[in-house]
Amino acid sequence: MATYKRILLKLSGESLMGEKQYGIDEKRLAEYAAQIKEIHGLGVQIGIVIGGGNIFRGLSGANKGFDRVKGDQMGMLATVINSLALSSALVAAGVKARVLTAVRMEPIGEFYNKWRAIECMEAGEVVIMSAGTGNPFFTTDTGSSLRGIEIEADVMLKGTRVDGIYTADPEKDPTATKFHDITYDEVLKRGLKVMDLTATCMCKENNLPIIVFDMDTVGNLKKVMQGEDIGTLVHN
Repeated sequence: MATYKRILLKLSGESLMGEKQYGIDEKRLAEYAAQIKEIHGLGVQIGIVIGGGNIFRGLSGANKGFDRVKGDQMGMLATVINSLALSSALVAAGVKARVLTAVRMEPIGEFYNKWRAIECMEAGEVVIMSAGTGNPFFTTDTGSSLRGIEIEADVMLKGTRVDGIYTADPEKDPTATKFHDITYDEVLKRGLKVMDLTATCMCKENNLPIIVFDMDTVGNLKKVMQGEDIGTLVHN
């Protein structure tokens, strides 16, 4: 039995690289599809937002001399490529999936709107919402916060490489300790890099809880959905 009825799953583009230096690792993609299929089988309505950092990141492009707006638009297109890859992997695994885009690009994907997304989820499709918010200067974290609030998700699940939120970066600081749960105010006060400020404030203001967990360990997504105590819960 699933704890949540409708979720917004945020996946990082970097995670899709798996063992590779760039692009999409087919093995990781298949693992993600299998994990999503598992919770889809529990009757959960699933909306997904994926980053594009494995292909192109707008901010780092701007540092290399790209125009910031064009760099962000390139990043949006990177998220569309990842979304198509994931939808293809889901369909191959026997799960109906649909890609909606925040920028018009039929026939690649349908133009996003809230009601269409909800209609498809209620019909049992996994809905992948790509191209961020469609605007520059917004990250895919903000995109997932916005989409999570719009589709009235019960929770945002942020799948990362680490198993929750720590007092410092556990990959750099061995003394870092993990939070079991933490409030948005505390995240902001401590300046923890859970998501960017805009995304964190949106979730806080609209009361959308987030669970940060390690998505790269197979089986974790189902554990989170069944209420197992892994990861860190962020709430008001």
